[in-house]
Amino acid sequence: MMLLWACAGVPLGVYNIVQNFNIALRIQPQILTFLSLVTWIQCKYYGNKWPWPKSAAIMTPIAAVMGGIECGLVFALRTAKHNHVEWPVTFMAVLSACFLCAGVLRHYWDIYTERTVRGISFIFVGIDAMGDLTSLISVFFQPELDILGMVIYGSELALWLGVFACGGYCKEQQSRDCFAWHYLLIISCSQSSALAA
Repeated sequence: MMLLWACAGVPLGVYNIVQNFNIALRIQPQILTFLSLVTWIQCKYYGNKWPWPKSAAIMTPIAAVMGGIECGLVFALRTAKHNHVEWPVTFMAVLSACFLCAGVLRHYWDIYTERTVRGISFIFVGIDAMGDLTSLISVFFQPELDILGMVIYGSELALWLGVFACGGYCKEQQSRDCFAWHYLLIISCSQSSALAA
């Protein structure tokens, strides 16, 4: 999941820079990529017990390659846009939306297989959803309305809201199951005491 979000930052950064979005939207994908890579390598360090030198030796070249690819694509797509070739920019928007959504869909898979929302940080989900909402508002107030930019952030926001809905549903189911279990326990205890009398 974290590696998907790190990969999403590259085409998202290219798209936001080439489309001349405001400075916050240009920097946001770089922060996304960096923090996602750091989180991914922490998972390897703590979960898979990778030694620190190995973790740094793997993360540093990956970050450098991602940065180089993004820089090269920015120059290439600016030239393409100047020559009125729009499909590469559209492709970057679609690619970033796919990577971002794939990262969120991982939560749906976990909810489906585990039949619970245990392990999902709703604080993180809320912060990420608010980030998507503020980015969506920022895209909306650009000098020119950018539909693809709205689709990128809007699709991820919709998926996060779905995770919230799944969380509410699972919590409701847990409450019902817990209530039914307590009800059965009370009935069996009362029947046992009636039989004992």
